[in-house]
Amino acid sequence: MRDILSRASQPVMEQLARERTLCAFDFDGTLSPIVEHPDQAGMRSQTRKLLTCVAALYPCVIVSGRARQDLLAKLGGIEVARAIGNHGAENGSHPHGLRHEVERWKCRLSVELDALPGMWVEDKGLSLAVHYRQATEKTEARRRILRAARKLENVRVLGGKQVVNLIVNRSPHKGEAVAMERDRLKCDWVLYVGDDENDEDAFGLKGDVVAVRVGRKRKSRAQFFVKTQADVDFLLERLVRLRR
Repeated sequence: MRDILSRASQPVMEQLARERTLCAFDFDGTLSPIVEHPDQAGMRSQTRKLLTCVAALYPCVIVSGRARQDLLAKLGGIEVARAIGNHGAENGSHPHGLRHEVERWKCRLSVELDALPGMWVEDKGLSLAVHYRQATEKTEARRRILRAARKLENVRVLGGKQVVNLIVNRSPHKGEAVAMERDRLKCDWVLYVGDDENDEDAFGLKGDVVAVRVGRKRKSRAQFFVKTQADVDFLLERLVRLRR
């Protein structure tokens, strides 16, 4: 992996600024710092200003694990080409049958995990997030959550930062969602920035794609990285400056 903000990567950034580039971003851990509870998440004022500028200069989409309405509230009126929720599954419509599947999982998990302190289930409509950040025995909590998840039908399990995400197998993932937006917006290049396991599908998107991970990780499919979440502001700033 190479640092996208390094001098050696400057030609890549210049290429993105010259082309019709789709700028796609995850939200939590990318545009917003990771916090103790999802409700507390929010962009810094500087990030908000820079993202507003990027969205005015480039086709721009946000692809989040959050429910779409939750994501829109966090964006607070920033005009992007599309906000996509539930790990790529929710772009404004609810695919038939997915909600019923998730409701069945929630009932099963309420029985399986009822006595697990510090664990709670976030219902996002088309997916579930089982959080264990507040658990005192995090390793045991994660083990029990994964064991319960293996009993569910038609489920895709994605790990995260002290959370286990449960997604319906047949629903679109982030890579498919970004590919659809690239085609819809007639873009030649894609810049995708994310920080977690559920971003790997987008990191592996085929074509002219610059995949940037927040935090260096050896086994990631991303070719580039920024060192910290705060460095995303420098990346946004460079996109604006080079385009102008």
